[in-house]
Amino acid sequence: MAAPSTGTCGLMERSVRERVPPLLTDLYQFTMAYAYWRAGRHQEPAVFELFFRDNPFDGGFSLFAGLHDCLLFLQSFRITDRDVEFLRFILPPNTDPAFFDFLRGLDCSTVTVRSVPEGSVVFARVPLMEVEGPLAVVQLLETSLLCLVNYASLVCSNAARFRLAAGHQRKLLEMGLRRAQGPDGGLTASRYTHIGGFDLTSNVQAGFLFGIPVAGTMAHSYVTSFSSLEEVWPQTLVTASGDPDPVDVISLTKAWLRRVCELLGAEPGKIHEGELAAFLSYAIAYPQNFLPVIDSYSVGCSGLLNFCAVALALCELGYKPVGVRLDSGDLCRQSMEVRRVFRLCSEQFSASTFNSLTIVGSNNISEETMTELNKKANEIDVVGVGTHLVTCTKQPSLGCVYKLVEVRGRPRMKISEDPKKTTVAGRKAIYRLLDADGHPFLDLLCLNVEPPPEAGCTLTCYPLGGDNSAVSVTPAQVTCLRREVFLKGQTFGAGVNTLKRTLVRTKQPDRDPLFEVISVHFQTDSGAVR
Repeated sequence: MAAPSTGTCGLMERSVRERVPPLLTDLYQFTMAYAYWRAGRHQEPAVFELFFRDNPFDGGFSLFAGLHDCLLFLQSFRITDRDVEFLRFILPPNTDPAFFDFLRGLDCSTVTVRSVPEGSVVFARVPLMEVEGPLAVVQLLETSLLCLVNYASLVCSNAARFRLAAGHQRKLLEMGLRRAQGPDGGLTASRYTHIGGFDLTSNVQAGFLFGIPVAGTMAHSYVTSFSSLEEVWPQTLVTASGDPDPVDVISLTKAWLRRVCELLGAEPGKIHEGELAAFLSYAIAYPQNFLPVIDSYSVGCSGLLNFCAVALALCELGYKPVGVRLDSGDLCRQSMEVRRVFRLCSEQFSASTFNSLTIVGSNNISEETMTELNKKANEIDVVGVGTHLVTCTKQPSLGCVYKLVEVRGRPRMKISEDPKKTTVAGRKAIYRLLDADGHPFLDLLCLNVEPPPEAGCTLTCYPLGGDNSAVSVTPAQVTCLRREVFLKGQTFGAGVNTLKRTLVRTKQPDRDPLFEVISVHFQTDSGAVR
């Protein structure tokens, strides 16, 4: 992945400040902050935890994402005079004016954040972030932090599921900008699907800001805009070696088209001249990046033949065409036929470049489509995914929550009428336990005051939300999942892991989750921690 430049890093920071100012929150955050302030409780030390209650997409895991933006938001958190004037307008008229002076002086210099690394495999009800600081300040952060984490983690997890369905050999191209929920949703999707395992994006701005490799082909509108070879201009192309004498590429392509039709027994009368003109025009503009969509009219009767003719002409001139895109019909069957023709051309015309041509498949691809793709014989090298990826059609929200667990050093707990919404009180530590082969098999929650688990020592724990049956385990290795990433207004140790570095294969690959993990608590001398 290309790294963003210093200039674009500055743009990223400015983008977060502009997209997520302190007023991008719910009104009740300010009314609660005022009530804390009136009661003299606004400086009380408090701890909140951010987590989700259920693994998304009826699966067994999620990927944590959005941390980098959260840290930029915390660094830039300031309530301006203009913000204060608007708050004066919307808050009740009897609000003490001194409260607005208090807001003007707020920042996150007294906030500490401990977090799981971005891009990590995580599970339901495990606290991903712990936010510690003055009660009024950490309360005001709730909505913004949830907004930054919820969709980022959801779309990153969705991308990971697509990657698992596709396997690690096939390249994945994110192309969902036009289907995304607004510009911000599109940019967020491009960024976090890359962390989730996608190789490429069609989003130019995402490439500019985040260094993600950008790729694209052509639209059907470009193909259908041409009707005859008379529209091709210029009609010549110099060789790749730099020969100053330009070659009549139209005549050259026509000659190759006749030979391709003879080889395949195709009917020249069914070939669409406008499509050939479009291919030629594009190839003359980008002779080293020729990858057209070939299903505007008919793949077998026109598109494939036209591509082969233009590609062979480019090869004769010393250029290397890239490949084709299929965007409708039976992608598996068509890809097999396309590859067969490529091999024939390679053998018949000694065009070795045809052995390495790329076949891109796109057409409303879903996770299920991707899984089916792998069950059928096909020759697709790259899959372009849009709508079902960026809109997360199977599940619209991850449902992250931000819950108070401690005030003034004393645990706090929400009971709720719904047992699923009951919180676990107190500050916690989270450990990932690994077996002798280095495979993680369990995530462990315990209170901060409890001793950490030790490698080689058996411990008794209880499944979170289970039937209270004890589980005894002996880890070979123990890692602490969370680390300090924000302290006294400064960020550190918050690098992003990509899926390729963090996704751990299960020992039972037909199962979901990736590896067996139970969120549990230690058993203490006084009984199980609730």
